Amino acid sequence: MNVPLTPVRFLRYAQEQFPSQPAVVCGEERFTYAQFAERVGLLAGALRESGLKAGERVAFLSPNCHRLLEAYYGVLEAGAVLLPLNIRLAPHELAYILNDAGATVLFLDQAFVPLVDSFRKSTDTVRSFFLLNGTPHASWLSSENYEDLLASAQPYSTGIMQFDENALAELFYTSGTSASPKGVMLTHRNVYLHAIDVALGFGVPPEDVHLHTIPLFHANGWGAAHFITVMGGKHVMIRSFDPLEVLRLIAHERVQSCFVVPIMAQAVIHAPQRHEYDLSSLKWMVIGGSASSPTLVREVKEKLGCDCFSGYGMTETAPVLAISRERAGTQSKGQQHYERQAMTGYAIPGVEMRVVDATDSDVPRDGRTIGEIITRADGVMEGYWKQEQTTSDVMRGGWLHTGDMATMDAQGYTLIVDRKKDIIISGGENISSLEIEKTLVAHPSVYDAAVVPVPDEKWGEVPKAFVVLKPGEQATEPELLEFCRAHMAHYKTPRSVEFVAALPKNATGKTLKRELRKKPTAQAEGMQQAVEA
Repeated sequence: MNVPLTPVRFLRYAQEQFPSQPAVVCGEERFTYAQFAERVGLLAGALRESGLKAGERVAFLSPNCHRLLEAYYGVLEAGAVLLPLNIRLAPHELAYILNDAGATVLFLDQAFVPLVDSFRKSTDTVRSFFLLNGTPHASWLSSENYEDLLASAQPYSTGIMQFDENALAELFYTSGTSASPKGVMLTHRNVYLHAIDVALGFGVPPEDVHLHTIPLFHANGWGAAHFITVMGGKHVMIRSFDPLEVLRLIAHERVQSCFVVPIMAQAVIHAPQRHEYDLSSLKWMVIGGSASSPTLVREVKEKLGCDCFSGYGMTETAPVLAISRERAGTQSKGQQHYERQAMTGYAIPGVEMRVVDATDSDVPRDGRTIGEIITRADGVMEGYWKQEQTTSDVMRGGWLHTGDMATMDAQGYTLIVDRKKDIIISGGENISSLEIEKTLVAHPSVYDAAVVPVPDEKWGEVPKAFVVLKPGEQATEPELLEFCRAHMAHYKTPRSVEFVAALPKNATGKTLKRELRKKPTAQAEGMQQAVEA
């Protein structure tokens, strides 16, 4: 018997097995799994009654909230495709995505009414704009908001055997740190198997309590919308990242797990009020989105009292591919342990990873030879939306080519040394910008760092560091350069250091190095955190 693989089955299972268990906490609102499933059915019914056709794209412009979580199931239940939008994009970028995807319906949070009004006339396909919360006043908004739609709808559910597991379920646009966003197509099968793989790989316990620190609009919400549901866990929503609110929710809701990017982890561990909160429930924190450092992993474990390790993936893989939590036979102690858990890690179940040379042949598993990570996995996308040639380019030979340059050791642990485009070639030597960045953040005064190449008449290009200091700390350029020379080969040491107030980041905390490359010699003091993604 072949039962279609669709994430819709996760909520149906949770509704049957855990109907009275707490499912979602969102501000002052709380829902059991029975209530969560009921609202999802009503959303599906409302979409069907509005005339939505199978396969149409339904967009959501919303911070983390229970309504966006409901869309992860209700839109699919209605036979449509979910398109979560990055709330930090510029108007022209949102209009581009809506037009490229051909979205027909847009649900938006009340906070984004002015934003949508600024570009709505340039959208070609959106026929309905629904407010998620609050009272619609603008004439271009539907007179019914999200709750009105649910109140007047009849519940709807699709027969499980009627689902096509290879049909498109979700459409996520890449963050575009180096180019225009591309639509990543994830099928029902991709999303279903990815959640199972992550639950197995992370060892997610039944009835886990998970804090959604990562935006659900980013890379399938890192899978948490699905694997927490199938395990009967509690989703704790937070509208936007705030370190004090994170600490409060961990203590109040007895949160056990969360995902963060490095800058989030830094903010939490350095929050002055951290000692005022009981964080004993927290079991693990996974750092992803960009490279972590052994120093940060150690500080999280020491200051928050939980296990901390890295996760690796990309939008194109739904997204998780690997984790660095030490496994049987690889345990280490002291600094070596933190270095291990800051690595890119090993493949989770359902994932194959290789590190290959320019001919796609495996490099030696010696932990030194650099090659590109390629992968074949359950969560690997169907392809890029309407971009067949680009899809063929990255999926050549039946493997997704990630563009991440890494080493692999005898135990199958990978360590990313850089993106292909971020490798600095100085005097014929390959220099990893990530290695320099990790060295810099190990300095006690450094909060964050980014390294980019700048032109050099003699060497072709050389590394330049942009550094953010911790509040109240001081350091000089000679001091940091000497620190680097003491911890790495001299030719890798940056030629210069520029101190900045903040690094430009996208919505998930990745440093936008293209912004630093534009004016590598200009003063960046006071640079504001970028709002693009």
